[in-house]
Amino acid sequence: MRLIFVLLIFISTFTFAQDNPKPMQKDPYFTPATAPKTNAPPADKVKHVHSDELRKDEKYEGNNYFVGNVQFEHQGSILNADLVIFYQDQNFVKAIGNVKLQNPDGSVITAEEMEYDGNTQRGIARKNVVLTDPKQTIRTEVMYYDRLSNQAYFNTGGTITDGQSSMYTKSATYFLDTKIVDFTGRVKIDSKDYIIEGDNIKQNQNTKVAEFFGPTTITRRDNPKNRVYTERGTYNSNTKEAFLKKNSKIFYNDKILTGDDMYYNQLTGFGKATGNVTLDDPMERRWIKGGYGEIFEKKDSAMMTKNPYAVKALEKDSMYFAAEKIISFQKPDSADIRKKKSFLRAFRKARMYKSNAQGRADSIAFDETDGVMHMFREPILWSNGKQVTGDKVEAYFNTQTENIDSLKVIGNAFAISKVDSLSMKDEFNQVKGKLMTVYYGEENNIKEAKVIGNAQAISYSDDVNAETKEKERIGISLTSCGIIDALFEEKALYVVECNIGATSDTYPMSKIEPDRRKFPDFNWNTKDRIMKWQDILVDTPNYPEIKYESDDTLYNQAQEVIEKEKAKEEAKKPKRVRR
Repeated sequence: MRLIFVLLIFISTFTFAQDNPKPMQKDPYFTPATAPKTNAPPADKVKHVHSDELRKDEKYEGNNYFVGNVQFEHQGSILNADLVIFYQDQNFVKAIGNVKLQNPDGSVITAEEMEYDGNTQRGIARKNVVLTDPKQTIRTEVMYYDRLSNQAYFNTGGTITDGQSSMYTKSATYFLDTKIVDFTGRVKIDSKDYIIEGDNIKQNQNTKVAEFFGPTTITRRDNPKNRVYTERGTYNSNTKEAFLKKNSKIFYNDKILTGDDMYYNQLTGFGKATGNVTLDDPMERRWIKGGYGEIFEKKDSAMMTKNPYAVKALEKDSMYFAAEKIISFQKPDSADIRKKKSFLRAFRKARMYKSNAQGRADSIAFDETDGVMHMFREPILWSNGKQVTGDKVEAYFNTQTENIDSLKVIGNAFAISKVDSLSMKDEFNQVKGKLMTVYYGEENNIKEAKVIGNAQAISYSDDVNAETKEKERIGISLTSCGIIDALFEEKALYVVECNIGATSDTYPMSKIEPDRRKFPDFNWNTKDRIMKWQDILVDTPNYPEIKYESDDTLYNQAQEVIEKEKAKEEAKKPKRVRR
């Protein structure tokens, strides 16, 4: 009797367990963030459509499960699997083996396992999960799917392919309605033309526009040195256009363009930037700054406006340029096409500064590779207290010493030097003509000038007093001939050679009129002279004009003597008296 009683108890307990299956232990994801509305209608039930066999045993805690070609349906979505456990009271299913979920919007999710809650319309797919729709394919190990918000999410690492590119990320959310993929954390987008790597990217799979919310780099696959960096911006992979908004840089042809707001087209190679723009050329050791800039990658050229200036760093010095517009470009060397030559152009109100040479002109063209600088339209060049002007000035720099070797002045050439730079006397040595070649000596001082065509010179002559051993002014020499070769010393100009129709006269200071001591077109410009590099940042520093003291004492004394002698002679003449 005791044995029969125990068997009855066991059978009744087993039967009770079959009639009361254990509930499914759900993932917290299935619990909605907000409680359902009290008056909300009951959720649609998950419906069994087909299966080869229905089973109910202790295998799945007493719950019904369906085996073989199983199909369930819920609000238009069709679930297929090898085996489905149906938790009917919870409106919940768990599918195992060859799982496939087809949704009304055309998306399909396949996996080895899937759980779906008909009340919250949320699902979790696990193991070899693949989501496909007309725009892309997503592969991951665990995917969370929400039908109400129409979102799919994974955080176990995954790959997204869309026919043009492959995207790799740890975590992403896909919005099936808008076709936007929101990547969280580090992302890599790989295509045949470019590689995008960054943090926190959104990409619209309809428009192929990616939006960046963190440090991001777009690298060209055919030339990895040419790339784009930004911390906020967008990129259209169809048009290859980038719009860059924060801490952005465009790397191209070994140069770097930066600015507050930038645009770049990888197909045309055109880029532009506004606000705090800098074009850095490390190979040339030169950078250009301004308020607006444009680059033309295929022409290897760039343009800068809005108060632009350029700085070229040298070994011992630096050169500065400014104008209303600055253009830089490179082109193959005619002597060796494997090498490139660099050029800089400054247009309208151009200014340049170097510690031992400063200049102004309407425009300046500088061949950086060969060290040749052309100055056009009213050029003026200052160098260690000397001034050179003409219709056009060509300066030749020694690329090794970084100093000026020589100048060529074409048309109305005029060189002026102060007789004594420490003196306030109005005394200047001058030489002028049609063409002039100026040669520089030690310490980058003008040493010699050779003038051709209507050559003229005004030079102050001194001699050493035999008794005092000090220099004394002899007078002023006026020289005119076809060709003049003159030497500049510290305080003197010596006419070494004067050929073709030469005339030269030296006048004592008492015998030369003040207006003959300067040529009619004399213009010693101190108002516009560039004294420091910051002076190039304005059209003119507008320094006060220096007032020099005219030393006409001897001439005036001589004129007084002459006038007195004239008066005496007049007094000796008999006076006519009318009667």
